[in-house]
Amino acid sequence: MIEETLLEAEEKMEKAVTVAKEDFASIRTGRPSPATFNKIVAEYYGTLTPINQLASFQVPEPRMVVVSPFDKGSMQAIEKAIRESDLGVNPANDGTIIRVVFPDLSEERRKEYVKVVRTKAEDGKISIRNVRRHAKDAIDKAVKAGDIGEDEGRRAQDELDELTHKYTGEIDELLRHKESELLEV
Repeated sequence: MIEETLLEAEEKMEKAVTVAKEDFASIRTGRPSPATFNKIVAEYYGTLTPINQLASFQVPEPRMVVVSPFDKGSMQAIEKAIRESDLGVNPANDGTIIRVVFPDLSEERRKEYVKVVRTKAEDGKISIRNVRRHAKDAIDKAVKAGDIGEDEGRRAQDELDELTHKYTGEIDELLRHKESELLEV
């Protein structure tokens, strides 16, 4: 029972780190990447669809991304979704492709992105702590019910604390890396 609880907690903590990585990837540093568009959705035949499922992306120049829709009928929706996103860009549609030119990041914008990254990192840590709390409650209930001994419960909590420190440390490391990436000129 304890092994199941700890395994489930570890899987959820890994998922929280994965979500934080994905969130960090969607925040642009100096050079844009296709991952910048991962969180943007467009209305496609009445359904909100991620634009990375509607088009392919190429980065021909350091500040430009070329979006090639698979279906030319979705071009207007993709262009509108990019324009209305929080990227702060104005896409240019030539009828076959969409060019998205990114401005250079100002120092002020970089600092805003650092704040966003820190918020996302804190969200990841909060979800890890929530997983820890739920697992700790399950262990405490098992000890109270007499399913496991107090020593075994204490060892399980120590192991749970180690997992928590490990995964919050991973998020801290991701945060340090992303901050240095954002602040280098």
